[in-house]
Amino acid sequence: MRGFQLLLRFVLELCALAALAHAGWQTSANFWVRLLIAIALPLLAAVVWGQWVAPKARRPLPDPLRLVPEWLVFGGAAVALAVTGHPILAAALAVLAAGNRLALHLLHVTTGGRTEEHPDRRIPH
Repeated sequence: MRGFQLLLRFVLELCALAALAHAGWQTSANFWVRLLIAIALPLLAAVVWGQWVAPKARRPLPDPLRLVPEWLVFGGAAVALAVTGHPILAAALAVLAAGNRLALHLLHVTTGGRTEEHPDRRIPH
């Protein structure tokens, strides 16, 4: 189950980046501005993810503080899908991302794939 949830997490991250790129492309600007926005939105999300959320983040945030950048990315992607006329995909992304996060928490697995130290499992020194 752990492996499945981590794989789902990765797929959801890719979906979020694709949703942001799609939203950038759907703007009503000229070709070059649309292209720039379609590249910049997922790039910004990837930078946020790489700084604070990714398994090898530069400055990993501890849970539950890690939820802030996670939901900025997933929430932004869901909003992007909704405003570009894809409310069902937006809802699916939001529900799957929330359910996946809950499943990882219940499995005591961090979003980086490491097993959390559970207070009941500590070995006394």
